[in-house]
Amino acid sequence: MTVLAYMDHIKDHSEEAVRRALVLLTDGSFSYALDCGSVIQVQVTINHEKRSACIDFTGTTMELPTNFNAPAAVSVAAVLYVVRTLVKDAIPLNAGCLRPLEIIIPDGSMLNPRYPAAVAAGNVETSQYIVDALFGALGVLAGSQGTMNNLTLGNDDWQYYETICGGAGAGDSFDGADAVHTHMTNSRITDPEVLELRFPVLLERFSIRRGSGGAGRHCGGCGVVRKIRFLEPATAAILSSHRVLAPFGLCGGEDGKCGRNTVVRCDGTIVELGGQDVIEVAAGDVLVIETPGGGGYGDI
Repeated sequence: MTVLAYMDHIKDHSEEAVRRALVLLTDGSFSYALDCGSVIQVQVTINHEKRSACIDFTGTTMELPTNFNAPAAVSVAAVLYVVRTLVKDAIPLNAGCLRPLEIIIPDGSMLNPRYPAAVAAGNVETSQYIVDALFGALGVLAGSQGTMNNLTLGNDDWQYYETICGGAGAGDSFDGADAVHTHMTNSRITDPEVLELRFPVLLERFSIRRGSGGAGRHCGGCGVVRKIRFLEPATAAILSSHRVLAPFGLCGGEDGKCGRNTVVRCDGTIVELGGQDVIEVAAGDVLVIETPGGGGYGDI
């Protein structure tokens, strides 16, 4: 009973911390389009008297035929993440944070699809759009790279998967960070020495993509350039976003630059890849991933 009582106390404390944060916010809405043209629509309504908020995703595109649908659990987790970032108190992440929130996610939408809708990209990509849309609605943070740049490599003998960092969005008092895994990614990239020791590849370049962050009173963070040379034939697949539509700037800040995926063949031929693509590579071919920059904040 003592343990249960303390668990309730922790949730009560977190609830109160969120309520204190909510009263500092104002109503807002945001519409954020994915590269495919689907839209995440969110309206945030603050009740200052009750110190609560309604987060309504009505107007979001309905369930997609692709795998960019996000299960409701992922959508709620993205909301929880955003709310937690707005709380300055050192509280543990728990269900108490959700008590002051009414979250409306239309049934059958891309953020609450019906079984057996495909959802593979929902956690790794769509969750990023949800987070940025909420920050945009609240007016507190420009769009970050908005993708995990999911890269898989391999053949019958070996397989490898990584997510690649990019630029973070700027805020009203700070620049966005360069070359970081933003928001929902929560992972680190493999050390170059480990990558080359375990797999038949050479990491020829891993550097900051200068100029990819959006300009503004505070600049968006820059993405990265990652070049991987293959030492034997393999298959490369990329699942990424913001290759068509750029991460947004806020309050007059400029958008970040879109990402780009290419393969440079041994003979110098350049093959342009889409945001979601797969390609067979030969020994000597180089895969080049240029990740998006974050949006800027405020007029220059």
